[in-house]
Amino acid sequence: MGILVDKNTRLMVQGITGREGSFHALRCREYGANLVAGVTPGRGGQVFDDDVPVFNTVRQAVDETQANCALIFVPPPFAADAIVESVDAGIPTIACITEGIPIMDTIAVKRYIRDKPVTLIGPNCPGMITPGANVKVGIMPGNIHAPGRIGVVSRSGTLTYEAVSQLTDLGIGQSSCVGIGGDPVNGSSFVDILKMFNEDDETDGVVMIGEIGGTREQEAAEYISSEFNKPMAAFIAGRSAPPGKRMGHAGAVITGMAARAEEKEKALSAAGVAIVPGPGEIGSTFQQVINA
Repeated sequence: MGILVDKNTRLMVQGITGREGSFHALRCREYGANLVAGVTPGRGGQVFDDDVPVFNTVRQAVDETQANCALIFVPPPFAADAIVESVDAGIPTIACITEGIPIMDTIAVKRYIRDKPVTLIGPNCPGMITPGANVKVGIMPGNIHAPGRIGVVSRSGTLTYEAVSQLTDLGIGQSSCVGIGGDPVNGSSFVDILKMFNEDDETDGVVMIGEIGGTREQEAAEYISSEFNKPMAAFIAGRSAPPGKRMGHAGAVITGMAARAEEKEKALSAAGVAIVPGPGEIGSTFQQVINA
């Protein structure tokens, strides 16, 4: 059911004793995630929310609880090390929420995990959710999601929520929703997630939210045109953004013609993707696609 997280997910939160980590760990648990461990160096032996053990290291957490998914709320200077620690402990699925990680740290992490059996979502992302399994690994509001068969993948957290809310209001449930993050370098690309959705028998179509900056949307268009076989709609944020000015995300800056919203829309349209004209029409546009 869906991708990345399901009823077999055993969640560990790195930074669980911090303000953000504790708040969102509780929200994930309330939604239905199986929260089995927390990790904060120096806090080993403590207990979170009455029955969740806190460990000093990820290795201890994995050995004692069989955690298989990491959610990271660690300050930017230490977040890259936190990711590597989870990778070295054998965690196969990692979501790093932390914003502001130095780009050279992220590049080093991406090189480190390149040939390892791990999927990294983020950094600077909202995480992922599979509504049908009641599993949330991230910071998205759980109440707007509904179980269904439509995947959502996005560079923007806020626009992910907007897209999901519109879909739910139209009675279109979601298989899984994944926010890949808005930094210039991140662990997973649109293509990585689209491949998962393409192979998922319980996903019938996909909504994609892109934005200005980089060429990830064009790379997705190339993959879609050659291999993807499910209906899609896409919205590209930043159509009116001025060149050279960063708009919100670190990666949302027009640095050449390919980074412009118009060029991304052109590539996706040529690949057969329905282009959403505005943020308020994400749900209605996709509804037209699946009803065509």
